[in-house]
This record gives sequence, C-alpha cells and structure tokens, in this order.
Amino acid sequence: MSTIIWHNPRCSKSRDTLALLEARDEAHEVRRYLDDPPSEAELREVAKMLGTGAGGLLRAGEALARELGLRRDDPEDRLFAAMAAHPRLIERPVVIKGDRARLGRPPEQVLEIL
Repeated sequence: MSTIIWHNPRCSKSRDTLALLEARDEAHEVRRYLDDPPSEAELREVAKMLGTGAGGLLRAGEALARELGLRRDDPEDRLFAAMAAHPRLIERPVVIKGDRARLGRPPEQVLEIL
C-alpha cells in the first residue's frame, strides 16, 4: 500500500514531513498539489479520512481565504469548491495511506497511519 504526501516544497512543515517519510524508508509518492490540484471529490474523500470535514482542510489564515470571506464553519460545498479552485487554501501537508489520512502538523502526527 503506497503512501501519498500532498506536498508544498516551500512549506517547512511539508518538508519536515517528507523528511520523516524518507528517514523511515517509507515508500511514498509526492504529489505537488499546487501543480496537480486535487479534485473536489478527492478533497471530500480526504476530509472524510481525516474526520475533519472541509473546515479542517482549510488554511483559514491564508490571505486568499480572507479575501474570499471564507471561514472554517462555512457550508462544506462552498469550502470544497474554493479549495478545488484555489489549492493554496488546502492545509498542508496531507499524508494518505490506504483509507487513512493525517495532517503533518506536527509532522510526527503522520506516524499514526504508517
């Protein structure tokens, strides 16, 4: 079963989480989600795996979120559509293994699913 990391190389938490996977020799696929954005359906599936709903995947502090007037408690459809259209709004990194996912905040949190 492959491990996938939604990675942003400009993010220190994302880099630290990727380094953690590499240090454990965990076979993984790097998905640079800003270049290869997840669909709305993928976002819904990952939010379900995380158990957070759309609000848990939203980078609410991102300037774009404020510009768009987005809040974590907005309707799920609105948040998923916004994140699919603007992947910068997706919290990072996300590590997916099988039917489980974790945010790498802190990076060690992903160890729960490895």
